[in-house]
Amino acid sequence: MSAVRPARFPPVRADAPLIVFDFDHTLYDGDSGSHLFAWLIKRSWWRMLLALAIAPVAGPMVAWLKTRRLGISAFVWVGTIGMHRVGSLDAMIDRYVALHTAQIRERLLPIALDVLHHHREQGDHVVIATGAPPELARAILAFVAHEDVPVVGTLVGPRLGALGARRHCHSEMKMRMLRESGFTGPVEAAYSDSSADLPLLKAARKPVVVNPKPARVEMFRRVLPAGTPILNWGCPGRGGDAVSSAAK
Repeated sequence: MSAVRPARFPPVRADAPLIVFDFDHTLYDGDSGSHLFAWLIKRSWWRMLLALAIAPVAGPMVAWLKTRRLGISAFVWVGTIGMHRVGSLDAMIDRYVALHTAQIRERLLPIALDVLHHHREQGDHVVIATGAPPELARAILAFVAHEDVPVVGTLVGPRLGALGARRHCHSEMKMRMLRESGFTGPVEAAYSDSSADLPLLKAARKPVVVNPKPARVEMFRRVLPAGTPILNWGCPGRGGDAVSSAAK
């Protein structure tokens, strides 16, 4: 799916600061990967039965940081049985986004997009770093929001007759994958909801916590520099100080 290049944004400046956005619960209200793989699983009754069968084991694994990659991979495997190439998954992602454009558009957070636009209008070097497959974030941003920013995300590959996560763009691995993708400069600002992104937030000169789980707010205040903004960009059920516009 080709991106639509918005002409109103100037080129990235040669000396532009690096700005990193998480995707889920930051630009997008929810877990985009879970929504995609739920759709893939619901394509057939036998996939649904298989997902239910593994849920008692794989579900708790997703909730625990140390086993999250394995838990996610299990559900990815169920949704992609019969796929043997990443290109097959990318094609299904594009189909999913095209079929659910209206619903996805409602999940994109307007204040978040305004903040992203502000950085692009200044010529900043903006990149999305997400635990979702990169094509999913690219397709949503290109087809739904008409954004064409680079994306670093979880890499999948063939596994047992399906596809599975090979490198989960998460926690310390997210920083490693950003650097390996050529984003080697200092991080000027980082936006994320997740405690798993503490390595990214701590690396940023200006960390901004957005839409955190309410139970995590005090932890963020404790471990990040004093005065770090903890904001809610219109994500229901999440914590942070409510703001009404990108200027606040």
